[in-house]
Amino acid sequence: MSKPRKRPLGALNIVGQRVMHVRKQKAIKQKQLVAMLQSRGMDICDASMSRLEGQGRKVQDYEIPILADALGVSVAWLLLGEEEA
Repeated sequence: MSKPRKRPLGALNIVGQRVMHVRKQKAIKQKQLVAMLQSRGMDICDASMSRLEGQGRKVQDYEIPILADALGVSVAWLLLGEEEA
């Protein structure tokens, strides 16, 4: 069971909620996703992933294809919600 969010969602990115949705749908823990991203060359730690999902961290443009690849979704879906995850 996941912990309740202590802070409201931020407004620094538009992909955080989708990342969290797909991660939970696929039963991937945050630490597992961090390891998957790091193995693909993305420089991210556990705390940064938490902030990304909570929309409190900006997402760099070069990180979006890495996130999409690790989660098995398209870049368009992460950015626009188009296509099914």
